[in-house]
Amino acid sequence: MTLTDLAHADGILTPERAALVERMAGLGSDIAARSAHYDRTAGFPTENWRDFAAAGLLGVCIPVDDGGLGGDFVGYALVAEELGRHCTATALTFNMHVATTLLTGQIADDMDLADDERAVLHRRRRTLRAGIIERHMIHSQPFSEGLAAGATAGYATRAVPVDGGYRVTGRKIFASLSSAAHVHNIVCLVEGDCRVRLLGVPADSEGVEVVGDWDPMGMRATDSRDLVLNDVFVPADNEWIPPGMFDQAARRWPYFYMTLSFAYLGLMRAVMDATAAYLIGDGGPRARRSHPIKQQGWAEMNLVYERAQALCYRVLGELGVDPSPAAVRRAWSSMVTTMEGAPTLASTAIRVCGGRSMLRPSPLEQHYRDSRAGATMLPWSVEVCLDRLGRAGLFSDDGDDADPDRESPA
Repeated sequence: MTLTDLAHADGILTPERAALVERMAGLGSDIAARSAHYDRTAGFPTENWRDFAAAGLLGVCIPVDDGGLGGDFVGYALVAEELGRHCTATALTFNMHVATTLLTGQIADDMDLADDERAVLHRRRRTLRAGIIERHMIHSQPFSEGLAAGATAGYATRAVPVDGGYRVTGRKIFASLSSAAHVHNIVCLVEGDCRVRLLGVPADSEGVEVVGDWDPMGMRATDSRDLVLNDVFVPADNEWIPPGMFDQAARRWPYFYMTLSFAYLGLMRAVMDATAAYLIGDGGPRARRSHPIKQQGWAEMNLVYERAQALCYRVLGELGVDPSPAAVRRAWSSMVTTMEGAPTLASTAIRVCGGRSMLRPSPLEQHYRDSRAGATMLPWSVEVCLDRLGRAGLFSDDGDDADPDRESPA
């Protein structure tokens, strides 16, 4: 079943969302053709981002009234899945940009804010959106510091209030788009204030430094080096959301943390496509599809893929603010099913397609390496999700503190 078929069946592919998917699909062949080059060089996919800008996709989740395409969270999920089918590393970079517009847009609109806070939010996000639409500004969202697995815990980055804004000092690891983003949207804390803040750090500010090499096994085009901030001045108007709203969103809109998985669902579709092309071959009487062992492997692959997509689409069909504990558990389950399913699928595909599939320029060689990265990605890594699922329903609280005698994996 294709994306379109299942999404129609689940009622999540509205005409508006389908138009967004088609817009991304129109760029797919060019993006796919460049994927191996960016993988080999570990360079940022600049050409793909130029295509996004020309197609208006930088504003995929910016309202039409503000110059965007008007997509919502579900629309973005389907677009990211389509992009992941052509180049998953590019899809991960695209996620970091769009996530900021979702957090300051649809998710912020669902939060409880004071009237004055909402007024400031609206003013500041108009500036953010205008920069994206009019100047094609690229936003990153480097949260991870490697200190703790919790979604809103372990932040050592500090912001000191000063006249006109903040002075920020800290380090973010795996800062995707590190050399390409115009604004790095970082989370941090003010001393003596437990509320998490989201600040947009201009990339050209004095004290901003990108350090280290980027030569990973997979997802090589994300340019996820370390971002170091040394007493960087951030204007007050770059505090995109009110203090504490990030904490509220983590509790009330946890689906925000599963956006990475949509790219991996697209990767799974790419693996299926490549394997089908190999098995069908020229379609003659000696086509590999007639081999019973190959057919068994193909059957196994279909099971893995269909489970991941069906569970993801069920989650998309019910997401919203203040989900039930059972709904959140399904979101965790979807993350594990996709992030563990992708390498399982790629591994089976290599078995089915044989040794040559491990050689470049076979797309399966790249897909396999890319698929291995998903399980480790915080804040909802496979370890974190399994840890939470392992406690869910067994204690009085389904949250992070459900079992006080047990530590979450780092």
